[in-house]
Amino acid sequence: MAKIKTALISVSDKTGMVNLAKGLANLDIKILSTGGTAKLLRESGINVTEVSEYTGFPEIMDGRVKTLHPKIHGGLLAVRDNKNHMKQIGDLGIGTIDLVVVNLYPFEKTIKKDNVSQEEAIENIDIGGPSMIRSAAKNFKHVAIVVNPGRYEAVLNELNERKCELSIETCYRLATEAFKLTSHYDRVISTYFEKGHEEAYPEIISLELHKKQDLRYGENPHQSSAFYVYKNFDVPCISNAEQMHGKALSFNNIMDLDVAVDIVKEFDKPSAVLIKHANPCGVASADALNVAFGKAYNSDPVSAFGCILGLNRTVDGKTADVITQPGHFVEAIAAPGFEDEAVEMLTKKRGWGKDLRLLKLHSLNEKSAEKTLKVFRDVMGGLLVQDKDVLSGDKSQLKFVTKKAPSDNEIEELLFAWKVCKHVKSNAIIITKDKMVVGVGAGQMSRVDSTNIAIQKAGDRTSGSVLASDAFFPFRDSVDLAARSGVVAIIQPGGSKKDEEVIKAADEHGISMVFTGERHFKH
Repeated sequence: MAKIKTALISVSDKTGMVNLAKGLANLDIKILSTGGTAKLLRESGINVTEVSEYTGFPEIMDGRVKTLHPKIHGGLLAVRDNKNHMKQIGDLGIGTIDLVVVNLYPFEKTIKKDNVSQEEAIENIDIGGPSMIRSAAKNFKHVAIVVNPGRYEAVLNELNERKCELSIETCYRLATEAFKLTSHYDRVISTYFEKGHEEAYPEIISLELHKKQDLRYGENPHQSSAFYVYKNFDVPCISNAEQMHGKALSFNNIMDLDVAVDIVKEFDKPSAVLIKHANPCGVASADALNVAFGKAYNSDPVSAFGCILGLNRTVDGKTADVITQPGHFVEAIAAPGFEDEAVEMLTKKRGWGKDLRLLKLHSLNEKSAEKTLKVFRDVMGGLLVQDKDVLSGDKSQLKFVTKKAPSDNEIEELLFAWKVCKHVKSNAIIITKDKMVVGVGAGQMSRVDSTNIAIQKAGDRTSGSVLASDAFFPFRDSVDLAARSGVVAIIQPGGSKKDEEVIKAADEHGISMVFTGERHFKH
């Protein structure tokens, strides 16, 4: 691009502005500015021309109209190598503006304030700023647009090195960043206006995610990947967790941690969740966290090796001691916090500790917002959108359908199993005993196969256990298997054409069965 001779500066966030303006002035670049920015620069000893003086038109309507003028936008949009454009601005007495430094009214910050009025929010919708940004960015081959204070130093250095010029590559990058800013700004405003009368499923969905980190690879080494997150997302999850220790997370680590955190949030008592390949291989609750982990690990010690671990209490020394016992190996731990003693033990007691990822979660009590969340599943060329499955079942919704009713302790065990079952890939069968998962049958094409696998995993621990099924039993075969294995109570949604046959089977075996009326398929 040609040499920069005139710059227009109009910023809300004045961070770094004085140093930038001094650097521009030292390069003999003329500076135009507005209102508060011009005042600050003048007080800092920098020669500046007010935009109102330049245009010959005053700021009006309490500053609502300042830069919306042909002398501004003509100077920005004129294509320098278009003779007709240059003749027109010459005839009209319009000078070119070669550099624009703008950031916008703090609309996003304003609407986050407590009890902010609609009037205050509206007054913080910038009009002139986005207009200048778009004009300058559209003409990036001839005009540089800077919207990020973090770029000031680099831009000034390049201007000094190139004798008041910026490369076309730099101008293109700056324009790209500028259009991203205006896109985000408009999305925040439109979201604000949608509040109070949102459609559950609008005609158009716009998503904005920010890259949190590049990943070494995806699910497999030949797939590249990165991790993107929503900005300012408040629900406790892996996306806003703070990594305190260990090597970088992998794609599969993040997937498994997401499941671990989702499950462990289900429980009020100290609980531990062990995940392998997006399914729980161990879940347990107890009066103490170290006991809960020990039970969960013993759910399936073979599968637990190399697991992802989710905990719903701050990790103390006792729990860290159990986690690091010989024969154990954990890839990553997500928890609300870690005591210093626990960090020391987890990172140094075992050889694998140096690589162990420790992630601190936001308060797991902040779950109310989850009821309004939508979840997305990508398919080729599109997205499936649905409500987040937040139902977990409670005693009041249970329907007792067999001659034998479960005891109070069995009901508590059934609800524990039901909460776990919700998070297991369908067809899902969960067997638990003493608030501990002892058998998992996941992702099978037939329910009876899942039942067989869960029973096989549980072994002789099925005696006195309970069983949960994420969907109804189409036949009595799974009930017959469960009863013969020692299961004493079953929880399932009900709703099969053969419910009567299934209930009859339970009655024949003298076991209790309850219906929840809700299904929890997870594909």
